[in-house]
Amino acid sequence: MRVVTTDAGLGRIEDGAIALLDTAFPHAGAVLEQQGSLRCLESSAVRRRIPLDEATLVAPLGRPRGVWGIGLNYVSKAARAGRGLPEQPILYLAASSGVLAPGAQVVIPPAATEPDYEGEIAIVVGRPLYQASESQIWPAIAGITAANDMTARDVMRATATPALAKSYPGFTPLGASVCTPDDLADRDAIRVRSWVNGELMQDDTSAGMIFAVTDLLSRLSWFTALEPGDVVLTGTPAGTGQDRGCFLADGDEIRVEVDGVLPLVTHVVRPADASPHDHRLTEPVS
Repeated sequence: MRVVTTDAGLGRIEDGAIALLDTAFPHAGAVLEQQGSLRCLESSAVRRRIPLDEATLVAPLGRPRGVWGIGLNYVSKAARAGRGLPEQPILYLAASSGVLAPGAQVVIPPAATEPDYEGEIAIVVGRPLYQASESQIWPAIAGITAANDMTARDVMRATATPALAKSYPGFTPLGASVCTPDDLADRDAIRVRSWVNGELMQDDTSAGMIFAVTDLLSRLSWFTALEPGDVVLTGTPAGTGQDRGCFLADGDEIRVEVDGVLPLVTHVVRPADASPHDHRLTEPVS
């Protein structure tokens, strides 16, 4: 099942159209918080159907309670960067206020001179996970979606804090739909691809991860309790702007495609009069 959230309510994607559902839930995240699964939407009555290209899609999960991410989790990315494989995952917690709806614009702040894209597979938690074994992970996953884990590379260098480089408003586009695990052709090799202005930049599968989905979420659950609706971003493969020394500019369009879900498109806006200097990144705090 593929679920979307529109400005008219929750829907299922059926035969290239959206079946708007007769439910009081405002978005898929609210369903997970109460039900722990999206299964209840399979039997929801259909109010009406609208063509997919006529729908206004919004963030499918609303504002998640937690958005976790990992740095350097693809063999291809480590090889491109000339770095060894980490023995432990490099984890961070980003601000959920950075979540952006599919198709929306992200305004690059003046402080970020090297804004970058990161196409990723996002895991959506359905049931609570705490100190979980790997065998408990997939049964607790409600679905997957696409993510663009945007990063201000210069801010990352200046602060050495991933959460600050990734938490600007709009820096975490999510969507456009959520796919339940049973709809995945091969959950061990989920493909993720990214285009910038129509040019393919990233192309890999989850089989290329250093820490697989089950390993990653199991490890994370030993340090925190993952709750229904939480999102775990699983890392990005080679092909980012950092790899090419080419960062996002005004008017750029990023398109992230993940198996089973609708494409996630984000438009970049960089005000022409924005000053790149921010003393908070260069001067010590007294």
